[in-house]
Amino acid sequence: MPVTTKTRRPVRHTEGFTTTCLRSHPDRPVRMFLPSDYQPKYAYPLVILFHADGADEDSAARLAPLLSRRNYVVACPRGPVALGPGASGRPGYVWRDSSKDAYLADVLAHSREKYHIHSKRLYLVGVGEGAAVAYRFGLTLGEAVGGVVALNGELPLGRKTSRGLQMFVGHGVSNPVVPVAVARRSSRLLTATGANVRFQTYPTTDRINQDMLRDVNRWIMGTVNAGPEWLATANA
Repeated sequence: MPVTTKTRRPVRHTEGFTTTCLRSHPDRPVRMFLPSDYQPKYAYPLVILFHADGADEDSAARLAPLLSRRNYVVACPRGPVALGPGASGRPGYVWRDSSKDAYLADVLAHSREKYHIHSKRLYLVGVGEGAAVAYRFGLTLGEAVGGVVALNGELPLGRKTSRGLQMFVGHGVSNPVVPVAVARRSSRLLTATGANVRFQTYPTTDRINQDMLRDVNRWIMGTVNAGPEWLATANA
């Protein structure tokens, strides 16, 4: 009797949000955003988007389609320390010095395992206090990072060797939490230590507006398309 076999169809991913609970960190789910018309043969840039203190992975994920609906796979992790319920009734979370947090390494590994991610196109984007996390990991990983984006955040204390690192710093001129002068001074410090920094101000407070996200999208895509190595070094 002939034996029939069924060919397993490849999993088709569609645009939208999913929540993943990592086996190693079941208490810190990751909110993922997949771009429209996802092409599994194309190596996508990965954006890891860090929320502000008192927020969570869902609040960060809401920014993902405003950044771009088609250019990136976005992973939104949760801060490690839980707060009480906020104004919305939902608990918020805060970050700490997470440079040695294995959870974030696992977020990166999961994203690369599940989706087709370009090995040299990792972008760390931090909002508010999440900017300090993006700074820390960017300064720790160095050349493994395509770029760091800090929006309305502050550069953490410590060593600032950043030679060759691409950075975008966007800041509200009326930010009551981190004065714009502090962000400007941090940008100058990073430039002095070798980073390539674009500093941009916006007529806002500590809120994220569409102009910021538009400029971040343009800046990231400008680094992505900066040279022929984009195609030459893409993952197979």
